[in-house]
Amino acid sequence: MKLTTKILFLFTLINVSTYFSTFAQITDKEAVIAVVDALFDGMREADAEKVDSLFLKDATLISIFRDREGTHHRESEETAKFGEIVGKHLPNELDEKIWSYDVNISQDLATVWTDYTFFFKGEMSHCGVNAFTLHNTEYGWKILNITDTRTKQNCQTLPTSVENDVNNLMNAWHKAATTADEDIFFGSMKSAGIYIGTDQTELWTREEMKALMMKYFQKDTAWDFKTIERNVYSTDNEQVAWFDEKLDTWMGVCRSSGVVEKIEGEWKISHYHLSVTVDNDLIKEFIALTK
Repeated sequence: MKLTTKILFLFTLINVSTYFSTFAQITDKEAVIAVVDALFDGMREADAEKVDSLFLKDATLISIFRDREGTHHRESEETAKFGEIVGKHLPNELDEKIWSYDVNISQDLATVWTDYTFFFKGEMSHCGVNAFTLHNTEYGWKILNITDTRTKQNCQTLPTSVENDVNNLMNAWHKAATTADEDIFFGSMKSAGIYIGTDQTELWTREEMKALMMKYFQKDTAWDFKTIERNVYSTDNEQVAWFDEKLDTWMGVCRSSGVVEKIEGEWKISHYHLSVTVDNDLIKEFIALTK
């Protein structure tokens, strides 16, 4: 092989190696989530050594909960004992399912908020949130603290999609207006929720709208809006979503947009904006009518 060919071959190898090395690199967010996932994988595998390797030596574990009488409790546990407990179980006896990740990173500090449901031997035990604090060390990201909450109320047991959840919420909301069910209609809105209607004066809080619209809910039907189409979007942590939809109404085709929030595991409408549609070739007549 000629010298020039050897140099070109070596240069190609270096470039290919550099390419795959760069491609293989993961972001800090991905690395942090990988540590969280590894912890729950270790629990499912009953691998005490794997679990222990993810913690710093001075890491802390704290649980916050209320008993049946509503008394507040806070319990701490040593990470070493946690590893021992994990190792005493059989594989798949401990199964903590994570439903979402909310990751924040600043330099060598990261926090991760996760919704979870814990299963013991296949049976749902409790649910809540985990608040992780992680430190980026010379050995990679390590867990400095986990604080969790625990409850047996309204626990999610199966994966769901934000799109399905939002569609179910909005379909039930529109149906509640059709059937004049004020409890579902106003109960689906956040307490500080905002409704913007088609009239320039219609900007109400939930309670203002409830007071003004209650007379319509005394009838068999308050109003009847049918969804033609809807698009749903969400944040990475799936705690906030927004949508736009086209509606068939007594005013003709309307469009609306809205924001929904996941509050204590339940989706609530925090902002809704309804508008009529006007074809461009009719806009001059429309403007004349509004003067």
